[in-house]
Amino acid sequence: MTKHSLNDQEVTLLRKEVELMMAERQRLLQVAGAAAVLVANLDTDTLPEDQDTIDAAEVLAEMLNALPDETLKDALDAVQALPDPEAQALAEAQARAGRD
Repeated sequence: MTKHSLNDQEVTLLRKEVELMMAERQRLLQVAGAAAVLVANLDTDTLPEDQDTIDAAEVLAEMLNALPDETLKDALDAVQALPDPEAQALAEAQARAGRD
């Protein structure tokens, strides 16, 4: 095999790997988007009293909040979700009240 054909094979392998990674990224964005919609629609007053459930919801919310804004926007776009300004304002008010 010539050096040129090895480079072509490497390029082909890299292209396939990038395509796989992009497909995986899309699936992960869909998962993150669905999780964001779930968290946005959670009513903290109706969560089960089980502490493990509450802890899991808090961890999920923290992880979503840690995402860069552009990534979260991509995730919401991946599931075709639109933010609800009223729910967002309510959640922010509840978060402020919890800190006080």
